[in-house]
Amino acid sequence: MQHFRLGLGAAAVVAAAATAGDWPQWGGSAGRNMASAERGLPASFSIGRQLGGRLDPNAMRNVKWVAPLGTATYGNPTVAGGRVFVGTNDGSWSDPRVARDGGGVIACLDEATGRLRWRLRVPRSRGKLRGSGFDDLNLGVCSSPTVEGRRLYVVTNRGEVLCLDVAGQADGNGGPFRDEGAYMAGDGNEPIALRAGDGDILWRFDMIGELPVAPHDATNSSVLVCGEAIYVGTGNGVHRMPDEPNPLPDAPSLIALHKRTGRLLAVDTERIGRRVFHGQWSSPSLGRVGARTLVFYGAGDGVCYAFEALADVPDPNDAPVALRKVWSYDGNPPDFKKRDGWVLDYWNGDATRAEVRRDYQGPSEIIATPVFHDGRVYVAVGRDPEHGRARGVLHCIDAAGTGDITGTGCVWSYRGIARSMSTVAVADGLVYAADIEGVVHCLDAATGRPLWTHATKQPIWSSPLVADGKVFVGTQRKWLWVFQAGRTMRVLGKTRLERAVSTTPVAANGVLFVAGQRSLFAVCGPR
Repeated sequence: MQHFRLGLGAAAVVAAAATAGDWPQWGGSAGRNMASAERGLPASFSIGRQLGGRLDPNAMRNVKWVAPLGTATYGNPTVAGGRVFVGTNDGSWSDPRVARDGGGVIACLDEATGRLRWRLRVPRSRGKLRGSGFDDLNLGVCSSPTVEGRRLYVVTNRGEVLCLDVAGQADGNGGPFRDEGAYMAGDGNEPIALRAGDGDILWRFDMIGELPVAPHDATNSSVLVCGEAIYVGTGNGVHRMPDEPNPLPDAPSLIALHKRTGRLLAVDTERIGRRVFHGQWSSPSLGRVGARTLVFYGAGDGVCYAFEALADVPDPNDAPVALRKVWSYDGNPPDFKKRDGWVLDYWNGDATRAEVRRDYQGPSEIIATPVFHDGRVYVAVGRDPEHGRARGVLHCIDAAGTGDITGTGCVWSYRGIARSMSTVAVADGLVYAADIEGVVHCLDAATGRPLWTHATKQPIWSSPLVADGKVFVGTQRKWLWVFQAGRTMRVLGKTRLERAVSTTPVAANGVLFVAGQRSLFAVCGPR
């Protein structure tokens, strides 16, 4: 593994500004709000030029270190306890013990230097859901790892929930899972000998085999921890062929597991699979509303759900319980369903059809993660960008209701946005959002009134991060844009990376971490 540790000169040195701490999960905290209290982050940096396909460390500016990843990275980094965790694919990871097969990798890097501490190879599971369109795009591990103490929780490209030791095999092979050698070798291959630089699985829950569920394209939910339970989106979706839209329509979309053992505690019983349009790629979030702790989930039927978090862990001898739904909010306005109707079909609302224009109105699922902030939930509707651009809606929901709150719970809805995959950031009374067409939006959080927009003219799959008075947004055309946070639009800087930016920047301990497709950059500004 090639690695650069960069000494920063007078023009680019490690910032000594006050810091706000770790970023241990997707969104930084359980509310999933993409806002950070970090300071001293630069408005731009430079990765220099490439020499023979490799980055030149001597030409970089404001870059503390850069670490290589796979050939495609969609997993957002997290930072905790002096370590950086990130999911990627195995496209460029060389390991003489195993052959690359288009699977995934979970990597742990040293936060100070970027050096690899350990990695866990996650091979493709051949034969699972054959022909369904699952795990065949070489996306790797797309889940953002969640760290709590000495444990890390992540969803793999094989549809599993893993609990890992943050130290890897360096402190021994913890249990009860002991078969990492066979796991990393892949199905049907001879187990490999473990090394200190390998990952250590503590327990494993196979959602496809044990529930079962039938994910579409990828399983990428980021794990939410609440008390003794963790909550995970299963990814249950449609079949790739239109004549078999949903092989498991009654399978759960959201589950709860015991965080120490991986035992299944609870499942949703809403039968969302009967209404899902395509896939389910949102992650659950958490909020305290009055006397209730609620888990929010954006589903593949375009509905945002609120479930009551488990107050107690069910007895080990009892069957899994049903998650109690508190409310639901339909993110698709009635006029979005008028053209095709509520037809449960893979192609319903697909904007790649020739007759569909960019201003097409059709139903969408929720891919973004619902953000909980000050008693409200913010979430936009959207679709897989491979299925076209069309009109979207960003909703602000009063989280205090019960039942169907589509009408009563609407604080405001903003229709000036296209379909969006992005999770919003809420800070200082403002909401920052991005859409697939590449437009960044700033709205008044109280009223939904648009304050400014900026068209990057570059598709956006990532989410905005607000930190240090700046808004950071990555695009599919290799650029990281930086805007001034506030009610007036101003572009502060742009940085061109070597590949598309499909992930969201995160800020931790005075450093901005930006994952491109092939490299992870640790960025810090001058004094």
